[in-house]
Amino acid sequence: MRNRTQVRTWKSSALPPDWFKRQAPDEQTNKQVESNVKAIVSTVVKSGDAALITLTEQFDEARLAAKDLRVTSREIKEAYNEVSQEQVAALKFMKNKVSAFEKLTLKQACFKTSSEGIAVQNVLRPIESVGCYVPGGQAAYPSTLVMTAVPAKAAGVPRIVVCSPPNAEGKVNPFVLVAADICEVNEIYKVGGAQAIAALAYGTETIQPVKKIVGPGSRYVTAAKILVSKDVAIDMPAGPSEVLVLADETANPQFIAFDMVSQAEHGGDSVAGLITTSEKLADEVQGWLAKAAAGAERGEIVAKALEQYGFIITCEDLTEAVELANVFASEHVEIMTRNPERTAEKITSAGLILVGSYSPVALSDYASGTNHVLPTSGFGHAFSGLSALDFARRVSIVESSREGLQRVRERVKVMTDAENLPNHYKAVEARFKK
Repeated sequence: MRNRTQVRTWKSSALPPDWFKRQAPDEQTNKQVESNVKAIVSTVVKSGDAALITLTEQFDEARLAAKDLRVTSREIKEAYNEVSQEQVAALKFMKNKVSAFEKLTLKQACFKTSSEGIAVQNVLRPIESVGCYVPGGQAAYPSTLVMTAVPAKAAGVPRIVVCSPPNAEGKVNPFVLVAADICEVNEIYKVGGAQAIAALAYGTETIQPVKKIVGPGSRYVTAAKILVSKDVAIDMPAGPSEVLVLADETANPQFIAFDMVSQAEHGGDSVAGLITTSEKLADEVQGWLAKAAAGAERGEIVAKALEQYGFIITCEDLTEAVELANVFASEHVEIMTRNPERTAEKITSAGLILVGSYSPVALSDYASGTNHVLPTSGFGHAFSGLSALDFARRVSIVESSREGLQRVRERVKVMTDAENLPNHYKAVEARFKK
């Protein structure tokens, strides 16, 4: 029987300045991951399909031939036999919600305006090809396929490729395959881990390279994406999942505990934390966590994550709590305070903000239409969540009449003189010489 699950508790005044950085794996672990990933990528670049076959057997215990790497239409058809009608309906619901949200995002990014003879506009052009990584391992993630493929489709990407690790029988999860079919993916390959990222970036005999790679994964997948980013675009570093709950004395401790447990079940390296102004709430959440973890399915995974990466921090006031939340820049920030909307306005660094007691992470993961591929590990300071805009290039278009150019002619001359670029102005002046 497991011991009672406990997460670490701190008073904010006792936190070391670099405490949040310490929640990530230590430097030695990161160096080892990077070293292993470099070796894997190098092997795939050198040996192509043969490397994928060897590495898939090594890491996924699946024995494949080169002809087996690509999922066939027959395999997709058979996958429908293993997925219920309710699951198919849920996938279609999610696809439609995400598609509607992403189309609105694209629409708002495009505009045209004109003033005094000069017209300017922003238009979007799709990337030629993208690779979507869909994790496997301890759980299947058809929702991640939806979250990566649907925005790409909305943006008009003509070639969408999916890589997902097979099981020991050499099969990709049927729920993932059905999701790929519903989302009209062009190609699906039975490859996971850093080797999948290498194949998408540099190509093999079977897999043609793509222009951009998106999707979350393990630390190895994230390290591989960062490594290949010098040669191919990536969305963001999106590693192990995180939730940070920001709460005061009005919050429901049971809700918080179950939200932390739900995040912990992603894997033993998932982060689940609470920052609160109430010591009473902190104690109550600790008690509820013990109960929820004890009765949880996937209990071993949940307990490991909470014990290693779970935490509760108590602060003097909400201002301090918000400051700490912004330093952490969590993938998900749930806000359960007396005035959650006002608190949300003060959050400057987060992958996604969930406002109020009835906005759990599970809602945004499956039913809100927003994307759940989000920056982790503090990258919320500089990166945004995935959207259709990540699959398009923004192109600005300028069109001027003779009169419009005439109106700004002297402004151009002032700047070309200041930057000592006289031929720039001559190119303007030539248009007015008789």
